[in-house]
Amino acid sequence: MEGSMRAMVLREPGQPLREESWPIPRPGPEELLLRVHACAVCRTDLHVVDGELTRPKLPLVPGHEIVATVAEAGPEARGIEVGTRVGVPWLGWSCGYCRFCVSGRENLCDFGRFTGYQVDGGYAEYTLAHHRFCFPLPEGYPDVHAAPLMCAGLIGFRCLRMAGDAPRLGLYGFGAAAHVLIQVARHQARRVYAFTRSADAAGQRFARELGATWAGGSDEVPPEPLDAAILFAPVGALVPAALRAVDKGGVVVCGGIHMSDIPTFSYDLLWEERVVRSVANLTRADARDFLALAPQVPVRTEVQVFPLAQANEALAALREGRVRGAAVLRVLEDA
Repeated sequence: MEGSMRAMVLREPGQPLREESWPIPRPGPEELLLRVHACAVCRTDLHVVDGELTRPKLPLVPGHEIVATVAEAGPEARGIEVGTRVGVPWLGWSCGYCRFCVSGRENLCDFGRFTGYQVDGGYAEYTLAHHRFCFPLPEGYPDVHAAPLMCAGLIGFRCLRMAGDAPRLGLYGFGAAAHVLIQVARHQARRVYAFTRSADAAGQRFARELGATWAGGSDEVPPEPLDAAILFAPVGALVPAALRAVDKGGVVVCGGIHMSDIPTFSYDLLWEERVVRSVANLTRADARDFLALAPQVPVRTEVQVFPLAQANEALAALREGRVRGAAVLRVLEDA
């Protein structure tokens, strides 16, 4: 396919994205050329744009919660036909041969490449993706509502798996991931306790609307001990706060790719077999399992839609906590 496309481009971390005209890329042997319909805006995009993740490809098209249709396939791409609607997540490629890949932990691949970070992403009219890391999407989700499933949904789902059975679950930071995950947790008959910024009455109300047993500020103590807590807010001070909230044997899962420094805390917060662990990226198995589960719940995403040209405004709204649910860029007009 010949011609040019619009793209929102990061030239230098800490600077606004620039709208540019780029040639439509050509797919390599195992790649798919994708016509982007929509791309959700993730806090990880903020970390990339703001320079907190320090090894981006430059210039870079950000975005890794992509909904698109296959426009062209490389000669060795298999299993997905032209015209298929697919989702593309953060993990854009893994080698398949390192010790992590062969042990079912491709999310930790020594040579992994990541969408919208080391390879161009979805803040553009077209993008490329490896055919093994594209996933057919369930029916019933319009493009802008499907986009948050590809990271907010997938990372939240992996965090929930790492939290174990945990009938009493705390969610710290009630943004895009938490508003999806609470629906899955309620489907599994868990009690959910939502923690927001202390003055965020609207966020607490949103959590209760989605079935939270309790909602309050992150500086508050829940009405009963938690079995597990998942941290989506990138605030290191929440780790000891969550440890105080979990019961003996409880798990604190850090779901973000970047977090401010964790302050020192006394050993008694960790004692009695409490666990702190992180979640990194996702596996293709996570994607397949979550995309099969989402329609059964059914997960419903609440989105705030921006045109592609307003990607900077969408990032600012996310940075300032002004997004209810997920921010999504509409790239194709009828998406």
